[in-house]
Amino acid sequence: MMHEPMSYSSPKSASAAAVGAAMVAAWVIACSAASATEPDPARQQAMIEAGRRLFFDVKLSEPPGTACASCHDPARAFTGDNGSGLPVPRGSRAGMLGTRNTPTAMYLATSPGPGMSEKDGKMVPSGGFFWDGRAATLADQALGPLFSANEMNNRDMAALVAKVAASDAAPLLRQAYGGEVFASTERAGKAITGVLVAFEQSPTLSPFTSKFDAALRGAAKLTEQEERGRTLFMIAQKGNCASCHTVNPDSREPRDSLFTDFGFHALGVPRNKDIARPDVMDLGRCDTLPADAVDRSRWCGWFKTPTLRNIALTAPYMHNGRFATLREAVAFYATRDTNPERWYPGAKFDDLPESLRGNVDVEARPYHRKPGQRPALNDEEIDDIVEFLRTLTDGYAP
Repeated sequence: MMHEPMSYSSPKSASAAAVGAAMVAAWVIACSAASATEPDPARQQAMIEAGRRLFFDVKLSEPPGTACASCHDPARAFTGDNGSGLPVPRGSRAGMLGTRNTPTAMYLATSPGPGMSEKDGKMVPSGGFFWDGRAATLADQALGPLFSANEMNNRDMAALVAKVAASDAAPLLRQAYGGEVFASTERAGKAITGVLVAFEQSPTLSPFTSKFDAALRGAAKLTEQEERGRTLFMIAQKGNCASCHTVNPDSREPRDSLFTDFGFHALGVPRNKDIARPDVMDLGRCDTLPADAVDRSRWCGWFKTPTLRNIALTAPYMHNGRFATLREAVAFYATRDTNPERWYPGAKFDDLPESLRGNVDVEARPYHRKPGQRPALNDEEIDDIVEFLRTLTDGYAP
């Protein structure tokens, strides 16, 4: 429920998700307005705990058995597959599968809303929630999977409210919103949204307790290999990773290094045969735009940059789960253009229609290289970057 467990189909193949979003739009707007006032500490704690209990409640799906945590498992940095064993998770109903990899719910609350931002002198999409940025607010994102047919499959808000009223979160909702919180569906819907957002905004999902954070605070020191990896990560002529997974090298405050620019990028990730349907290509950002939108096709193949915090725990990688290991993902960036045969069995950028492959970035480093040229990173340097990325895992004890 928290980020994108199964809303990962593009709108062409997820009309149920679109309907769910429409159903809850009023609740989202109301909740956003209601959350503008900071609650007192006791009420805030009640809201966070209520949201936590709902997050782990397997009775909220239809049929019961699937919780938000089923696809956002804390042991996997709040990602997961709900037992599918595939790069995409299963839903509450038998045979239902998503079409995108579950992104982490950690640090989700740091994302801004949708808009445009400058990147290398060009205006590009940024912000929003889900891989395609279609949710405008954290509240919108939190509610969406509850009503998606591919996910938790609730019929409407009234059906969800009835389940929550019978849950062990109900007393906390009454504490935070008053004894009559379940007197109307509208009031209860606002409260449910409010506590889910409160949990998403809590330190549980944004702890900043990695070795990298400890090093920033002076409580740890990176090994020689980790430090080499950090340098390669930053240098434009090498990994150039920080161009999109941004870091503030001048700040000792972990919150200034979120390892994402919240922007959208077209990487040309190879098609994943394990989940691919012959008649469907996931077009990402452009599928969230109206069919008659100006320059709509320009954004086909663009997906939001995820945070790299806890990346060592969140395999598989990319929106389609194409890469099983972190090393494979880093190697793709370094060798996509110098050794395309390694990644594409046929045509390059094979997960986009031929007419849209021109959208893929072939200018930014290291994508500007040509077949046969030396990759930006050799095998040892790839290993160094992977070791650095492991320092981004929360829960480090100096």
